[in-house]
Amino acid sequence: MQRIRYKSFDGVSWGELEGGRVHQLSGIMGYRTGYVINLSELSLLAPCDPKVIVCVGKNYAKHIKEMGGSELPKEPGLFLKGLNTLRTAGDEIPYPSWTENLQYEGELAVVIAKKMKNVAAEDALNYVLGYSCAIDITARDKQRSDLQWVRGKSADAFGPIGPWIETDLDPNNLNIQTKINGKIKQDDKTSNMIFNVASVLSYISQFMTLDAGDVVLTGTPEGVGPLQVGDTIEVTIEGIGTLTNSIVAEED
Repeated sequence: MQRIRYKSFDGVSWGELEGGRVHQLSGIMGYRTGYVINLSELSLLAPCDPKVIVCVGKNYAKHIKEMGGSELPKEPGLFLKGLNTLRTAGDEIPYPSWTENLQYEGELAVVIAKKMKNVAAEDALNYVLGYSCAIDITARDKQRSDLQWVRGKSADAFGPIGPWIETDLDPNNLNIQTKINGKIKQDDKTSNMIFNVASVLSYISQFMTLDAGDVVLTGTPEGVGPLQVGDTIEVTIEGIGTLTNSIVAEED
């Protein structure tokens, strides 16, 4: 089932998408209210309502190699993205004036369904609402030069997620593909993750409580690269759909 978060004339709601029509829900884990609206009559929002966005770095061996590394990590390497980064399908991403190396990273996003703390890996997927597509926009030069990754990873609009959550999905062997202006740049399987979704969620839950609506980005495959003003990014994940965003010049 495709679950969306949207804005319409009566505010922000959650809904289930069926055949171009949206059944309003009483909340992120709620029931159908009986109200139905056409998809064309609303605006999609990022399909999450997080208090925290946790990201995994270096979770595909070939990506580690392309970034100049050689050793595989012994545990997930994590960082955070600010809530100000959230955007959704169709949103424009400004190219900041302070970077000369803006890059894309297509990723599988996990949206949490309920409070998660000290959960074993074998139980972790029971705490997942569903999965979506994400782009971890990165100012690579600032990621490398700054003491922390705040500017390189958490500038405004650096975290598009969407277009919806797929709730009925096994995350362990999905094709993930990124296209820039129609050309394939990343093409891999989630089965090639060093740490699978369940182990990542369990690891995080040992020291950080995750709640309904929180998001975990699970790492990017080989093939990251630069973006230019005018580029269109498409991240397609098997069983979910396609997240499309464009890069535009920053307004003065």
